[in-house]
Amino acid sequence: MLDDLFVASDKGDGIEGAETGARPSIPFDYLSVADELHSGRIKVSAAEYREAGADLAGEFAALLEQARLALAGEEPKPEEALPPIDPESIAVELGLNQPKGLADFGRMRRSFAFSNHPDRVAPHLRQRAMVRMQVANMLIDEAKRRAAVAAARR
Repeated sequence: MLDDLFVASDKGDGIEGAETGARPSIPFDYLSVADELHSGRIKVSAAEYREAGADLAGEFAALLEQARLALAGEEPKPEEALPPIDPESIAVELGLNQPKGLADFGRMRRSFAFSNHPDRVAPHLRQRAMVRMQVANMLIDEAKRRAAVAAARR
């Protein structure tokens, strides 16, 4: 709907002499929406959650493809190594390769956010940090779900 309003404002509303307003400067971030949906703050039934988690590989692939497109124009400084955005590297950085208890996931999320949150990195790395946070949140949520299922089987 907002896109339709932007198009209408770009074309003018047919009134002579009417000035069109400036476009909003806040971009809509589809990755943030995906992160919110996978964060666990939105509750769905167990069956819906299992169904949604069934295509996690597809979701990761789509997220990484969108991230690659968003980061395509990123130019690192010569002396700077960019932090990785691939799920395997982030999983190792999080420590997901070691067995964790359910209580550890919140600490893991906070610890990763403390050093990787977009508000805490240099401006030229913010888009990359946002992608890293979203991938980390998806990995933690999936690991937490698996740990809960394993705990319920015991």
